[in-house]
Amino acid sequence: MLELLLVIILALGFDFINGFHDTANAIATSVATRALTPARAIIMATALNFGGAMVSTRVARTIGNNIVSPASLDNQVIIAALTGAIAWNLFTWYFGLPSSSSHALIGGLAGAAVTGKGLAVLNTRELVEKIVLPLLGSPLLGFTAAYVVMTCILLLAGYTPPRRLNGLFSRLQVLSAAFVAFSHGSNDAQKSMGIITAALLARGIIPSFQVLYPVIVACAAAMALGTSLGGWRIIRTVGSRIIKLEPIHGFAAETSAAIVIISASLMGSPVSTTHVLSAAVMGVGATREFTAVRWRVARSMVQAWILTAPMAALVAGVVYNLLALV
Repeated sequence: MLELLLVIILALGFDFINGFHDTANAIATSVATRALTPARAIIMATALNFGGAMVSTRVARTIGNNIVSPASLDNQVIIAALTGAIAWNLFTWYFGLPSSSSHALIGGLAGAAVTGKGLAVLNTRELVEKIVLPLLGSPLLGFTAAYVVMTCILLLAGYTPPRRLNGLFSRLQVLSAAFVAFSHGSNDAQKSMGIITAALLARGIIPSFQVLYPVIVACAAAMALGTSLGGWRIIRTVGSRIIKLEPIHGFAAETSAAIVIISASLMGSPVSTTHVLSAAVMGVGATREFTAVRWRVARSMVQAWILTAPMAALVAGVVYNLLALV
């Protein structure tokens, strides 16, 4: 029971860190364009992250059932997986890199399970179809959707004076930022729900994989609390270092990203809010001209994305072996 308690604490800790690590996803563009003050943006993101986390448990089922065989998810595997994911999240937060908490958790689970139980525990088909393909495809969808949305807005705007456009889209961007915050909660908070539910199932506390209401509330609250603290290093990267944003760009990027994320949540696919929104910002920038996007910054972000799952898996494997020794 002490191990189970540690699993729950680590899972809620992961949600908390996910909240402040990924706050930038919902509010960076709004803060950068001055559509919202930092304080108001964080309050809004906190409330809507909590609300989004309450709407579905489909992603939680995917995390708990489709990465590795549920029978292999004992406390030792889960503790190692969460430790690997948290360690990588803190590392990338410190350096202001908007890496993926989703990739970190999935990499950690796979690394710990394979280290302890062998390759046979991986649900290869489910892992590819329900997790890997959505994680890789969603940034491309975010980039494409943002490019199309931004192009349509520019065509419809025609010769409207920029000052008038900025005033209108400053107000609209509040709605798009709220949409991103809600969609983020609907996807990311469920990952810890899946982990805690898998641990409860492994201990025989629940008879089947059913996410309990107290687990939903606890994970939603942990993410909301983390969101309230903000992640200012990452906000700076997403909000100003990729391209110079105006309200019209922020609205297009946020709306496109939120549509992709909420669609994934409804299908039970865990995706990275960080990847989708960052890709959407790049897509918006590409409509101006190729050089408008600071591709050097974008390249460093992509490198962090590629490294996330393997590094989290490596740390989780090391932690598993240490726990085995203890």
